Amino acid sequence: MWFTVTRVKCNLQGLVIMKTARAFRMAGEKSTSTRQRQTHALKQSGQSSNPEPPKCNSRKERSAGIQPFHYDLWWILALDNWIFDFGRPIAAMWVPLEWTPLDKPSIGDYFHMAYNVITPFCLLKLIERSTHRLSSNVTYLSIIVFVMGASIHLVGDSVNHRLIHLGYKNHLSVADNPIMKDIRPKELVKSFELLYRYDEEIGHLMWYIPFFLCLFLYYVGCFTKSTVKGQRISFTWSILVLVSGIYYWYLATEGQIFPLFFFTYLAMLGVNIFNRLRGRSSDLNGQFLVWTFTLTTGLTAVWCCWLWNDETLRKKYPGLLYIPEPWAYYTLYLRP
Repeated sequence: MWFTVTRVKCNLQGLVIMKTARAFRMAGEKSTSTRQRQTHALKQSGQSSNPEPPKCNSRKERSAGIQPFHYDLWWILALDNWIFDFGRPIAAMWVPLEWTPLDKPSIGDYFHMAYNVITPFCLLKLIERSTHRLSSNVTYLSIIVFVMGASIHLVGDSVNHRLIHLGYKNHLSVADNPIMKDIRPKELVKSFELLYRYDEEIGHLMWYIPFFLCLFLYYVGCFTKSTVKGQRISFTWSILVLVSGIYYWYLATEGQIFPLFFFTYLAMLGVNIFNRLRGRSSDLNGQFLVWTFTLTTGLTAVWCCWLWNDETLRKKYPGLLYIPEPWAYYTLYLRP
């Protein structure tokens, strides 16, 4: 009798445990099914159980915002241009030879080395900030050619500055310079003419073509359909335009690259007109480039008109495209 009662109790306990387990299993399946239905509903409504911020990966989304004016990069470029490019020949000619003998690099050479590092770095940073995605191949090739051309120019310009200490006249051609008259053998003059060609022609073209190409490609990405009424032109912005415009006048005339500069300027104006017809406006960075190049064009026109009838400079710069170099004018009229 006792054994039978015990067996019945065990059976009842087993049934209770089985029912309890079944209830828990059914509750778990119901909870899982409910979560699946909720997740499916969220997916259909375009949401997620773990929402993430939207990513702007399309070109249109990247170009929708207005770029702020890059005061840091434009000021670094302006100081770099004035100190290490414009100041380079001044340092090379006016620093005493006792400090940098003729067989050693001059202070101007070190200025040029600094320019060859800082300028391509600033160009790369500008392109990185552009809202217009550029081809990496074009960017890398432009910077490589830029550095190569500037390095070629460094060597030729270094020798030219050393020759100035010996009496070389910038306003005369290589063969017409007095210090070349007594060189023996006479064919050695051809080597100096080759050096001049690398300095003033090959080096300048390899230097400035990628430079202006980078600026133009950056300018293309300065347009947006958003309004730019909120962007105000500040006094600092105007000063930077003035400082940069004067420097680019020096660059276009001294480097004898005004046709390349002017072609870039016309291309910018064409892009500007095209975008305005499409209802797009330029940000302050694009306006800065256009106004800088406009000022440079005006200064170059005034410079050429002022020296149009100079007979001495006309001999070195014949032809209709008459753009004298500022340093040639200095050695002719201002150097003691």
